[in-house]
Amino acid sequence: MAEEKKSELWEWVKVIAIALILAMLLRYFLLTPIVVDGPSMMPTLNSNDKMLVNKLSYKIGEPERFDIVVFHAPEGKDYIKRVIGLPGDRLEYRDDTLYINGKAYDEPYLEEYKKEVIDGPLTEPFNLKELTGRDTVPEGHIFVMGDNRRYSKDSRHIGFVSLDEVIGETKLVIWPIKNIRVVE
Repeated sequence: MAEEKKSELWEWVKVIAIALILAMLLRYFLLTPIVVDGPSMMPTLNSNDKMLVNKLSYKIGEPERFDIVVFHAPEGKDYIKRVIGLPGDRLEYRDDTLYINGKAYDEPYLEEYKKEVIDGPLTEPFNLKELTGRDTVPEGHIFVMGDNRRYSKDSRHIGFVSLDEVIGETKLVIWPIKNIRVVE
């Protein structure tokens, strides 16, 4: 009887060890949680939203325009922002409109905020040359901005983000339960 209990205990230890190893591998290579810190992505994301970051997405592909990405920022913390400019893009904001390579782009995720703003544009006018001294986003980098344009520390302040610093893409809010959703 004691031998049988020992065997059953050993089986449980193996199951728990395998589960822990799988969980660590999943977190290290595929998904990792992150908490939104601050209002820079409102109204799309709220401070303290908990999300899952897909770490595999950019190991097999490249960021696309308007993806929401997580990256290591110069301050030693991770930021969540939206990809606005890709390598080779010329960027400009005029009259609260984004122009990429001379073409105007809609940003539907900003419409709610644009309606609320009564004291000027949501996004102050700029072009890359004025901000960075460069005409285009350099190879191997992206230009990111928070959706809450007036209260976001983003590429307008920290410069271009190296693709090497990008952890992955995030779309899934997993907490609080009432806010579980996929964001675009």
